[in-house]
Amino acid sequence: MGILSALGLATPPTLKEPETAQILSEYHAPVMNSTGNWYYGYQQVPIARDAAMAVPAVANCRNLIVNVLAPLELELYRDSDDVELPTPTWLKQPDYRQPRAVTISWTLDSLFFYDVAYWRVTEVSKTDGRPSRFEFVNFNRVSPKLNRWGTEVEYYTVDQTKCPDWGVGSLITFQGMNGGGVLTRGGRTIQAALDLEKAVATLAQTPMPSGIILNKGADLPEDQITGLLSSWRNARSNRATAYLSANLEFQATQFSSEELGYDKARQYMALEISRLCNIPGDMIDAQIIRSNTYQNIQDRRRDFVDMCLMNYITAIEDRLSMEDLTPRGQYVKFEINEAFLRSDAITRLTVIEKMLQLGLISVQQAQVMEDLAPSEGTNVEEI
Repeated sequence: MGILSALGLATPPTLKEPETAQILSEYHAPVMNSTGNWYYGYQQVPIARDAAMAVPAVANCRNLIVNVLAPLELELYRDSDDVELPTPTWLKQPDYRQPRAVTISWTLDSLFFYDVAYWRVTEVSKTDGRPSRFEFVNFNRVSPKLNRWGTEVEYYTVDQTKCPDWGVGSLITFQGMNGGGVLTRGGRTIQAALDLEKAVATLAQTPMPSGIILNKGADLPEDQITGLLSSWRNARSNRATAYLSANLEFQATQFSSEELGYDKARQYMALEISRLCNIPGDMIDAQIIRSNTYQNIQDRRRDFVDMCLMNYITAIEDRLSMEDLTPRGQYVKFEINEAFLRSDAITRLTVIEKMLQLGLISVQQAQVMEDLAPSEGTNVEEI
């Protein structure tokens, strides 16, 4: 067998399944982009999350994504026939210390800003070894240890402590699909918006116009000039009436907000941030001229889901549906069709009426579809 093994002709031994499932997949995800922050000679400058949230447009985009997806239920389905299965406890409440919506909201927040999110396993099921409880771990607490080429992650550390590859203390990594987080991709754009906000704040804090004092007479000694400027500055800061002699003239050099173009600049930056976050500008009031194309609320919501939310939905659904968390043949799904994309009552009743006429559903099933309590004594059939 030794010669056959060396020649690669021997049949490899059959590997036995472990007694308990071990979490091995996607913890050490490869580094997709190791080129740094240089893009064609233009250096991106990452910015802190708290600073980015100080920009109203960024906060609005973040809250739109989080407030739509975080409240949605996560349900378990069978892959073969899409039948809804009983929801496991960890899917209803991943972290026993906080509601599910809170854990999902911070997961979405991390995917939005950093394009990656982390859960740490806190409990493991005694029956199959799969995780049964988690805790969200902030991005700034996690450090990946790369190989010497900087192309793959060898292991992760949390608070400078190495994480195991499976079991309690191991990490679940949610990989984003946006090619980098908003803080890295749009660092300069967000910084420009912050600089603009600072300029507007400075203008608001100094309503008295700044300017120069022009001397039309003989030159004054240095000490008199210093005293004159000091008294003038004190009078202006105290909103008192300032006095100048006939030889001195004040010339204002400060422009109004409209003259400086701050209003249009702020609108433009809001539109740029909406593009950065892949959110329609009219959803955050960033468009001055709105499109004349007619769209009802349902159409706008579907466009929002398709163009923006689907990236985050897929990143979370696909990760939670992997076999180290969910048994084979089952998958996890956000209940977005039953909530955010739910049709109006008239449309739903019209569809149900047609299905009843065709015999596709029963009255009891129609009641379940509309969340109506069945009549007493009737048996509710599951769809």
